[in-house]
Amino acid sequence: MQPAWADRDNLVCGFSTRNGGSSRPPFNSLNLGFNAGDQPSQVEANRAAVARAFDLEPHLLLTVNQVHGSEILVIDQPNPEVSHFQRVNSDAIITNQRNIMIGILVADCYPVILYDRQRHAAASIHLGWRGTAAGLLGRAVEAMLEIFGCRTGDLCAAIGPGIAAHSYEVDRPVRDAFRQGTDQWGRIATETSLGHWQLDLQQSILLQLEEAGVERAAVDLVKECTCCHKETFFSYRRDKGRTGRQMGFILLR
Repeated sequence: MQPAWADRDNLVCGFSTRNGGSSRPPFNSLNLGFNAGDQPSQVEANRAAVARAFDLEPHLLLTVNQVHGSEILVIDQPNPEVSHFQRVNSDAIITNQRNIMIGILVADCYPVILYDRQRHAAASIHLGWRGTAAGLLGRAVEAMLEIFGCRTGDLCAAIGPGIAAHSYEVDRPVRDAFRQGTDQWGRIATETSLGHWQLDLQQSILLQLEEAGVERAAVDLVKECTCCHKETFFSYRRDKGRTGRQMGFILLR
């Protein structure tokens, strides 16, 4: 799955599905996450297949140790070997470096990609409810502006597949986190019973992109719900934690 704005020679960007790999059930088949419980050799083979599909050496596919936090990894210098970043605790990666693929692993959380068309800088961001409530998306935009001289009017965004509101019921701690971190709650949550709400994370992300100054016309999104489409996507909630991970990724040529 590729955003409409990513059709250019110097850019590879998109979102993987669960299909096309070699992992066995319940990780079948294109599981890209080492921390899901799959055999490491299978994950390595899957990641190598993704990298080589874009003429990239497998060791240049970079993911980090995602912890549902708000830390941002900045890569602003050449790195011939990026595997050491795999142990870094972070939930967003921003870079202006060519020929490394920065990826975010998800299975219901939302992968968000940012790209500056003028400065050729990019970000991959992992947004579950914690990161969204904490404003990680806005912080990543601010970091791109400060470090790489980006302008919000030049930014494109892509929101990958995640869990839709009708499949995502949350409780008071989630509500409290959003009320503390944003003023969005009334626009992104629908009460279903006392102390329980359906949460629309995709809408929250769209609102935060708007607040950051990213034009709505420059935002592409995948509408399918990960929880509802078992043949296409991994889903942590649907599969009760025993599942693989798909990836949102961008590669600057």
